[in-house]
Amino acid sequence: MATILITGGSGLIGTHLTSTLRTAGHTVRHLSRTPGGRSDVPVFTWDVEQGVLDPAALAGVDHIVHLAGAPIDHGRWTPRRVQELIDSRAESARLLLRVAREQGTRPTSFVSAAGIDYYGAVTSDHIFTEDDPPGNDTIGRISRAWEDAVDEWCDHCRVVKLRTPPVQAADGGALPRLAGLARWGLAAPLGTGRQIWPWVHIDDLVAAYVRAITDPVLQGAYNVCAPEQPDNRTSMRTLARVLHRPFLLPPVPGILLRLLLGGVADALLHGSRISGSRLKATGFTFQYPELEPALRDLLQ
Repeated sequence: MATILITGGSGLIGTHLTSTLRTAGHTVRHLSRTPGGRSDVPVFTWDVEQGVLDPAALAGVDHIVHLAGAPIDHGRWTPRRVQELIDSRAESARLLLRVAREQGTRPTSFVSAAGIDYYGAVTSDHIFTEDDPPGNDTIGRISRAWEDAVDEWCDHCRVVKLRTPPVQAADGGALPRLAGLARWGLAAPLGTGRQIWPWVHIDDLVAAYVRAITDPVLQGAYNVCAPEQPDNRTSMRTLARVLHRPFLLPPVPGILLRLLLGGVADALLHGSRISGSRLKATGFTFQYPELEPALRDLLQ
């Protein structure tokens, strides 16, 4: 069994991944800005802004899972906020690498979260693969800076980047908020409703992380998106149907979302299909390849 250090371990993905890894017999540690947290997991502290990290966190570590990062969907994307989004991901990865080199720690793998936002907020008929370049918009630049920092680990150990869409989970992410609206009969398309909404069930995403940690064949970037990727209108209609609620409201105008959310709205109003063929080629299979069964599992 392995010793695994997780940054951002108290978040949605980290909580589920920690539970799965511990059940499998692995030793899990968390790296956090604040001491305390879970009583069943050792928590070490770091401060990315100050460039400080408790070196004991890395002692004897076999794998590092990097999930830390300021929430993308919180607040307007002012220049200061964009830099915070980049630094919380990129500089934290660099801090981990610097301390690992200083103390001679060489883990087997560095597995990092990443986003399908790497390809930019765009609606097109193109199906994006891992070979496509990053987008030139704000979210694309954030994602590229993030992955560039992660790639600096490549001369130190095996690196895996899991490019993830919005995660469907009952206990976090957007689903509880959207389900709350749907239960009040307020489910509605966003903008045109024709933008594709890639997604992944939390159980499938955790399985992908476990695979990335334990399978030495995996290396580089992988899109972790469920095969069925409906458009926004279909997604919202499916949610309403699962909750036995009406789907009658007109679309929410894109201009209203942009006034309320600023640049964050682009991530909601645009979306294209994402290929998962590279991950599939490794033998990975999704437990929840279709949206409606996934929502029924999570909400009923």
